Amino acid sequence: MTASAPHFAKSGPSPFSRAAPDRRLHRRVPITLLGRFMRANKQEYPCRMIDISCGGVATMSPVDVEMGEHIIAIFDQFGGLEGHVSRVFDGGFAYRLAISAHRREKLVATLMFLINRHQMPGIEGRRHDRVMPTNNVQTLTVDGGLSLPCKVIDVSLSGASIETAARPPLLTLVTLGTLRGRIVRHHECGIALEFMDVQQPTVLKRSFGD
Repeated sequence: MTASAPHFAKSGPSPFSRAAPDRRLHRRVPITLLGRFMRANKQEYPCRMIDISCGGVATMSPVDVEMGEHIIAIFDQFGGLEGHVSRVFDGGFAYRLAISAHRREKLVATLMFLINRHQMPGIEGRRHDRVMPTNNVQTLTVDGGLSLPCKVIDVSLSGASIETAARPPLLTLVTLGTLRGRIVRHHECGIALEFMDVQQPTVLKRSFGD
C-alpha cells in the first residue's frame, strides 16, 4: 500500500461514538490504516480505516457507497476484509464483516498483536518483517489448476510479494510453492498474497532459503 494519503473528509470523532447506548456485540478499536476497497462494480478506491471489531469495520472514503453493497477492503495488516455496507455517514461508511470463523480468529489475533505492540492509533507497517529470499524462483498455482512461474520479491511469516504478469482477482486462492494463501493486493510488479496461516520460520527457510 502506498504511504501517501489521498484526500478524505475530516473524520473528527468516530461516527460510532454516540451518546446513545452502544448495542453492538463486539467492541470497536480505534485504528488508523490506509488501504483500498473494491465496490460491487469492481472499481477500486483508496480508503482509511477508522475503527474495527471482529464484527465490522468503519472507513473514510472519497466516494459514496450504497446500503447493503458488497465491499472488499484490503489492508496490509489484516489482508482482505469483505462484507456488506451496514451504515453510511458523511465521508465514509461502515460494513458488517462476512468472513469465516477461521478468518475471524485470525483477525482477533492480529488485533491483539497490534494492541500489545502499542501501535494504535496511527499504525504503520506490516504485522511481520519481510525479507528477500535466497530461493526466489517459485511456482504460483491458481485455484483451478493453472501454474505459473514467478519470482518472490520478499516474504514474511504472514505473506509474500510476487513479481508476475498475472493479475488474478483479489481474494483468489493460490499456492506459492507449497504454501496456501489468497491474493490481497495488486501492485506495479505483480501481486501480494496473505498466507492462510502464519508460518513458522523453519517452514520459510525450507521453502525460500535464508
